Amino acid sequence: MNALVAHITSLLEDLYDRDEAESLAWWVAEETTGLSRTQLLCDCKGTTFSPYMQEVVSRLRHFEPIQYVFGHTLWCGLDLKVTPATLIPRPETAELVIKVESLKLKDERPRILDVCTGSGCIAIALKKRHPEWQVTGIDISAEAIEIAKENAQRNNVEVRFEVADIFDFNGENYKGLANGKYDIIVSNPPYIRESEKMEMRRNVLDFEPAQALFVPDDDPLKFYRRIASLRLGQQLFFEINEAFGNEVEQLMCEYGYVDVQIIKDSYGKARIVEGRMA
Repeated sequence: MNALVAHITSLLEDLYDRDEAESLAWWVAEETTGLSRTQLLCDCKGTTFSPYMQEVVSRLRHFEPIQYVFGHTLWCGLDLKVTPATLIPRPETAELVIKVESLKLKDERPRILDVCTGSGCIAIALKKRHPEWQVTGIDISAEAIEIAKENAQRNNVEVRFEVADIFDFNGENYKGLANGKYDIIVSNPPYIRESEKMEMRRNVLDFEPAQALFVPDDDPLKFYRRIASLRLGQQLFFEINEAFGNEVEQLMCEYGYVDVQIIKDSYGKARIVEGRMA
């Protein structure tokens, strides 16, 4: 291991497990030096621990996510800006993208709506893979929508992003969205119950936006129910809390969706529910 990476690892491994500490150390070293892992292993530049690295390590020791420390993350082949106004894209959400983008659609220019878009990661990934698709992303957070717009520019795609509250789709500002008919609705809405907070790590609880994470214990399906009830699209894809696969499946059936399926992720957890309007 590179001596610099070994040093950074030693500063983190009392708070993170060894593998995670080492992974973070490589990320810090590559990001702060501008060198690749191969170059660092060669150590041809004689890299040393700098004051900037010390600041980064200090923030990591306070459990700030490294994606927020550096202000961006690589996900699904995209370089995305992330801030505490947006969730950090997860691997399971990449599986949702793969499921949707692999569809064989009759319409050559289908209309796609990404509900609760956050950083815009889903919408941008779909547009990147299918430039011909007409993709829109909506979110209640104006700050998140600004980040999503930046991310579209950053990744050279044209996606329409709008501030919209799906629980108030009657206003004049939302007329074009609410009256629209989409081929696909995709959504990764808030789905973690408030009671699950005690099981979560500090880097999520202390830094990521609660509005984008949590739902009340007494109504954990509120977003799924609302989105399904709007019946805006011919096909509907949800990322879900693994504890509520059957409940989301039943809910979609109640709102007229057929061929509803629960799909497990690469870890064997119920993670996606899909269906189509009858």
